[in-house]
This record gives sequence, structure tokens and C-alpha cells, in this order.
Amino acid sequence: MAALAVALAGCGSEKKIPASLGTTNATTTTDSDGCHPIKTPDPEERHAPKPKRPLDTSKTYDVTLETNCGSFTIRLDVKDSPHATASFVSLVRRGYFLQTIFHRIVPGFVIQGGDPTGTGTSGPGYSTVDKPPKDTKYVEGVVAMAKTQTEPAGTAGSQFFVVTGPDAATLPPDYALLGHVTKGLDIAKRISNFGDPSDPSGSPLRLVVIEKATVDVH
Repeated sequence: MAALAVALAGCGSEKKIPASLGTTNATTTTDSDGCHPIKTPDPEERHAPKPKRPLDTSKTYDVTLETNCGSFTIRLDVKDSPHATASFVSLVRRGYFLQTIFHRIVPGFVIQGGDPTGTGTSGPGYSTVDKPPKDTKYVEGVVAMAKTQTEPAGTAGSQFFVVTGPDAATLPPDYALLGHVTKGLDIAKRISNFGDPSDPSGSPLRLVVIEKATVDVH
């Protein structure tokens, strides 16, 4: 599982967005899965400028991601990952994540998003590096930044993953810590059920789209 987990946490091979996962009749009515149907977003490359300054460590930063299947909130780990968290907040404020999908969903492991092309191969046009502490454990609720296996430890672009099960605990401390889910972990875990358990690459069986992303500073 460890070797498999590393591969899944990286960008991986190109994945196409199945149009059948969406609908042309978007509605706010939720179904038995707690989701409302939504149109499949048009994949597109999105680039953004790299932020020049880290976030204020005396403040707390919470990012809420609202999807068509519910919302969850991430408290950012500004101390351990000053560069990745500053980048994430900058991208959220620029609307980078709007209408992006969770392109990799592995039941009992992770849900991964943050790529506006939906392929798992793209990013904002820059990267940051925050090598995580050696004792880092990717336990349930932890949110970290995805990278390829060839990139240095702690490299981050825009792709992130939320740990939704025990299998990620075997991952080595190679992935920059973005933060942890403080609210809505049940939503993230429910989304993790929408992956094909027979496909180790994490093909989604249902379209999950980020419809809104906000930053709360306090």
C-alpha cells in the first residue's frame, strides 16, 4: 500500500473528465448521496503569480471549500508550511479553485483536487517547498499538498489531498502539510466513497466540484 499511496498522492498520469459524471440540468436539490447534480466544468489551464510573502503567523487561517456534495473547512498549518499556505490562500482569493473537480478519489485513502484541468497533471505555473517534519503522519483529517515522486520532499503547486482513511498513514513524510479539517470531515469522508474501489488510480464515479472557496482570518 505504501508504494501505491505515493503514486496516488502525486500528479499521476493524465485523467480525462467523463462527461457522464455531470449533468446539463444543474439543481440545488440534493439526492440520497447528499449531492446536487452539477455541470461538468470545462477544463482549463490557470496560472497565477507566486506570492512574495508568507502569512501572518499571529493569525489563524481557515479555508472553507463548498462543493456540490457539502462543505468542509481546513485550518492551515502556517508554521510548518509558510510557503504552501501563503500560496493556497493567494489561489483561493484569486478564484483559482472555483469550478475544479476532485479528480482522484480513493475510498479509505484520500480525495485529491486543485487542478483546473481535471487531469492531475497541471498547476499554477510555480511551486513552493516546505519540507514537512520527519515525524509527520498523514492521519485522517490531515490535508497535504500533492507532488510527483521525482520532486523534492515538500514540493507543492496547487493540487492537494485530504486524508479520509487509515491507508495514508503509511505515506513517508514527503508531502507539505497544508493543515487539517476542523469542520465537515464527514463530508470529505462521504466524498471518498465516490471513487471506484477497483481502480487504484482513483477514478471518480461521481462528479464533485468546488463551487465556492473562502478564507476566514482571525
